[in-house]
Order: sequence, then C-alpha cells, then structure tokens
Amino acid sequence: MNTEELRKTAHAVADAAREAVLPFFRSAGLTADNKLSDGAFDPVTEGDRATERAMRDVLAQLRPEDAILGEEYGTRDGTSGLTWVLDPIDGTRAFLSGSPTWGVLIAVADENGPIYGIIDQPYIGERFEGGLGHAAMSGPQGQRDLRVIGDRPLSESILFTTFPEVGAAAEGAAFAEVARQVKLTRYGLDCYAYSLVAAGQIDLVIEAGLAAYDIQAPIAVIEAAGGIVTDWQGGPVHAGGRAVAAGGQEQHAAALEVLSRIA
Repeated sequence: MNTEELRKTAHAVADAAREAVLPFFRSAGLTADNKLSDGAFDPVTEGDRATERAMRDVLAQLRPEDAILGEEYGTRDGTSGLTWVLDPIDGTRAFLSGSPTWGVLIAVADENGPIYGIIDQPYIGERFEGGLGHAAMSGPQGQRDLRVIGDRPLSESILFTTFPEVGAAAEGAAFAEVARQVKLTRYGLDCYAYSLVAAGQIDLVIEAGLAAYDIQAPIAVIEAAGGIVTDWQGGPVHAGGRAVAAGGQEQHAAALEVLSRIA
C-alpha cells in the first residue's frame, strides 16, 4: 500500500469537495429535500449531491480499484480491500443555516476500520488530517501538529454534542449525567467538534445514532492525535451507532462509567 499516494488522493478529494460545495453555501434560494417521511427533518441539498459527485469523480480517476461508501450515493464495490467513506456535508442543518460548523468527511478504511481521515471545513479553510503517520491541521494560522489535550478529570472537562436530545430518552439521560459532571457543555458543531478534540481544545464528544460515514474520518484523525474513539461500551464504533471521543484516558473512562450502563 502506497501511503503517500493515498494521502495525496485524499487531499485531492478534499480539494474537489471544497470547489464543489462553496458555491452553494449561503447562496440565495438554497433549499433542502427531507429524507424522512415521519414528520422529522433530515435535510439533503443539491450541495450535498454535487459535492459527493465531485469526490467520486476524483476517486474514479485516481483509485478505481477501491470501494466507496457515501452518504448520498451509497456503495461502489472494489477489489483492493480499501474503502473510501464519504460524507460530503456533515452538518447539513448548519449548512442550511449559514453556520460554518459543517464539514466534509473523508476516510480510508480497510477490513479493520479507518486508517486515515480528513475533516475539512471549506469556508474557514481549515483541514484536519490523521493516520498513515500524520496528525496535522492547516488553516488561516498556518500548519501545526495535532495533539489531544491529555488526561483531565471530568470536573475540568469540556463536552460537546450536536443535538441536545442526543438520541432516545435513555441515551439523552446518560448524556445528561455526564454533562452534569463536566465543567462546560456546548452543542451543535457536528463534525467540527471532533476536530477540536484532535486539536487539544476540548475533552469529549458524545453522540448517538451515527452512520459509518459520520464517524470514520473523526476516528482516524483523533486516534492519530493520541485520542480515543469507541462506542458506549468501549468497543469499536467504525460501523456507527453511539460514539464517545475523548482527548484522554481519564475522561474516556469516566464517561464510559456512565454511558456503558445503557444497553
């Protein structure tokens, strides 16, 4: 496996996604279709679709032997044993609202899970990458290495999640118990919160109801920066579900003490 070729391809995919998605952001008349029919709202825009098409076009040219799993266009089989896991706009609700906290997620996975990932925020120009020997970010302030915050007690920790309700009632109650013990809880950053774990700015992200394309890039980036991402029982979470990302073993263990009680 040529790791530098994989990294270059991933950055080419991220560059193509930036070019495709930015014309839609804060554009006049941007509308969304609802993926759900039960009264809930799970939006998808033409920006999501156009961005994933652009990402897939790059992979068709540079890595035709690899499989693809994307949020908008599903799976493409491959023969190499590697799968590109794509979320063209993670945080479509933020995207619709004009808030620059959405991101583009790109992961490369083998049979054991993600080995490399990128979290890209095109509007503010920040890119976080992790895996294959790299853990770095670039943006308006230049480039620097990524390193998680390290061990801290829950009483000193900063916790994020996207939706205040987190998931089902029992999941929300478990999150609330962890939130009661931390110093600060904030909401609504989608994938950008995982970037902040990798960058050493916050301690924990706790979420439920995730798909593989929501979590595989964050797993790769955070683990490369020295952090931990598991399910609420402490096991692998690359297939999605309930996730806890931590910037230190101490925070992770303390969060799991509460979260693991949920079957």
